[in-house]
Amino acid sequence: MDQELLTIREMCEAFDVTPRTLRFYESKELISPIRDGQKRLYTRRDRGRLTLILRGKRFGFALEEMRQLLNLYDRGDQKGEQLKRTVAAARERLAQMEQQRDELTEAIDELRSQLEAGAEMLAAFRPAAE
Repeated sequence: MDQELLTIREMCEAFDVTPRTLRFYESKELISPIRDGQKRLYTRRDRGRLTLILRGKRFGFALEEMRQLLNLYDRGDQKGEQLKRTVAAARERLAQMEQQRDELTEAIDELRSQLEAGAEMLAAFRPAAE
């Protein structure tokens, strides 16, 4: 992956994505490969952006939010604004994920309790003698 330009096939292999995924991200203006006729050629910038897109997707960021954060890099302020906003967005997302985890843990505990109560009721249940 040290070469400057990668084909769509090489990008798919390197990042374990499909060509359709790459074209989708291109249509959403998240990456912008060089077009050579029908060929798409991906630069180091595209590879870096795709790395961040896939990480953001894993963390549950919306595509539009990722696009806005990635586009801040192009402003030329030495990544300062991009880093500031990314950290703020990441903190907010982490808080949301922790809240979801807590709610899920509470629901799991409640379901376990209900299952135990149901099991006790079943154990106590004796069918009428035949």
